[in-house]
Amino acid sequence: MPDLPNQPPTPPGQTPGAVPGRDDADGTTILERVPQKTEPPRLYQVLMLNDDFTPMEFVVMVLQEYFRHDLDTATQIMLKIHHDGRGVCGVFTKDVAATKVELVLAAARRAGHPLQCIMEAA
Repeated sequence: MPDLPNQPPTPPGQTPGAVPGRDDADGTTILERVPQKTEPPRLYQVLMLNDDFTPMEFVVMVLQEYFRHDLDTATQIMLKIHHDGRGVCGVFTKDVAATKVELVLAAARRAGHPLQCIMEAA
């Protein structure tokens, strides 16, 4: 049987017009495409914890440098950390959040401050 025009040639042993994935009467397997469902990545909050030794100016600088907050927003977050004991610096995917935590902790250690920064699921 000749192939129909504008259609790819039929592989040997397959019936013309058969769909791969299911079993036909002649034993041909017909494949069906199954749509994949992907979930958006989980988000994590990066939080700074209050301590009695890290200067407020250093916290504001870290918020500006590593989290790209403007001066007013950084100051508001710093005051929230100071009054509530912790404050959200930003919400990121897991890898980005972990990297930001490490950068903040390294900067605090270099400056000799005991500032603590953690991440938790948002």
